[in-house]
Amino acid sequence: MRIITFAIISLLTVSPALAKEKKHDKHMDPQAMMELWKQAATPGEPHKLFATLAGSWTTTTKEWMEPGKPPTESTGTAELKMLLDGRFLYQEFNGQMMGQPFNGIGIDGYDNIRKKYVTAWMDSMGTGFFLMEGTASPDGKTITLKGSHPAPGGGQMSHRAIWKLIDADHQTFDMYGAHHGQKETKMMEITYQRKP
Repeated sequence: MRIITFAIISLLTVSPALAKEKKHDKHMDPQAMMELWKQAATPGEPHKLFATLAGSWTTTTKEWMEPGKPPTESTGTAELKMLLDGRFLYQEFNGQMMGQPFNGIGIDGYDNIRKKYVTAWMDSMGTGFFLMEGTASPDGKTITLKGSHPAPGGGQMSHRAIWKLIDADHQTFDMYGAHHGQKETKMMEITYQRKP
């Protein structure tokens, strides 16, 4: 019963957006609506590409704490797996950040309705969720994400990330940031290599 109720609520939530996009003047036939919902919920090529990343990884992180100064470097590990029948990529990251032990959890997806990549991140250096969204290159292997969050001490920090899926064994994640509208600078670079 709970599953049926959730499915009905989901349909009611999504169907107005689908209906608006199609510009229907009348209420959509329930069967047609169900078919649209089924299409929106079916994993596609972006999800299949995410699935190739499942497994165990070693990481090398570079952090630029001050412009013009060399980065600090650290190593770590990451475990990636697919969730909910191939719909989302889940990551558990363990390493160091700013010289301290660092643990993070991320969930990446591709929203079939909005045609956008989305990511949610949480870690041991904060109590909030960091959300980003964006688009990919035509081959789906370079994903550009943008987001912002409140900064300690006030103001907003805007971020831009470039995630490159080089091949099934190599990926990189570069993060750029700007505080209070200042010039964007490179803050972090993570290189992933699949464990043998």
